Amino acid sequence: MSKVCTIAWVHGIVQGVGFRYSTQREAVQLGLTGYARNMDDGSVEVVACGETEQVERLVAWLKAGGPRSARVDKVLTEPHQPGREYVNFGIRY
Repeated sequence: MSKVCTIAWVHGIVQGVGFRYSTQREAVQLGLTGYARNMDDGSVEVVACGETEQVERLVAWLKAGGPRSARVDKVLTEPHQPGREYVNFGIRY
C-alpha cells in the first residue's frame, strides 16, 4: 500500500453549508489525515493524505457533490507534497 497526498479545490456552493465538517467526517471514516478550509474566492481547499485508494474515495465523494446541502460545480486536484506530516484531519480557519 502506498501513501499519497492530494490537494483539491472544490468550487460551487460549498461555504456556509457544513461542507468542511462533512468532509472531515468522511475523511476520518476513510482513515485520512489533512485538512479542509474555506478560501477567499468561495471555494474549499482540501488536503487529504493516506492510502491511495482511500484518498481516491474521498476525491470521488467530493466530485459527487459532498453533503446534500452543497452544490459542487467543479473539483480541481493535483498531487501534493506537504511540508509536514498531518496527525489527523482538521478544519482550518
